Amino acid sequence: MKKATDKNPTTTSKPNTITPLFTTNYNVYINHTDAGGIVYHANHLVFFENCRRDWFTQLGLNGYFLESNDGQIQHFVVTQADLQYKHAILLDEVINVRIDNVEIKPASIVFYQSIYRQQSQDNTANNAKAVLLSSTKIVVACVQNQITPDSIDNNASNNTAPMRPVRVPQKLRDAIERAIAEHIVEIL
Repeated sequence: MKKATDKNPTTTSKPNTITPLFTTNYNVYINHTDAGGIVYHANHLVFFENCRRDWFTQLGLNGYFLESNDGQIQHFVVTQADLQYKHAILLDEVINVRIDNVEIKPASIVFYQSIYRQQSQDNTANNAKAVLLSSTKIVVACVQNQITPDSIDNNASNNTAPMRPVRVPQKLRDAIERAIAEHIVEIL
């Protein structure tokens, strides 16, 4: 069986065809767009973030703040975002946002995501073709806050970093690996 760290466990036998790990639809509202009705480039990141959060919720996880065994709070920060914009996302569209693949590293998680528009050919749903609007590789690092109320009061004398990298919590790692394994079984 493939592991979560395999480069592309969700690729099917057809070239360039990916069965996503998670997919959800979002409505595009006026607050997502500029005056011309085109989604702001930064809002692509918002849709990708919402999709990751919704997937974590489906997995039964709080994806933002995780408590370690010793009571410390761990969370994630984006350390890299590599976006490719293909086509504009427009006001009042329903877009399909996906998590195509995930790689788990010791202290980070790499998400490969995409946004699609459904386009009908000949106005029939049977011939609908998805159009890639944007795709991304997002790296999120797991960190632990180093700031305490005492360190805020003594900020001038505190030379420590406000957060430090930590290992991806085992509960999160297990949930993601289980979801990937179940997904691989589904597509086989």
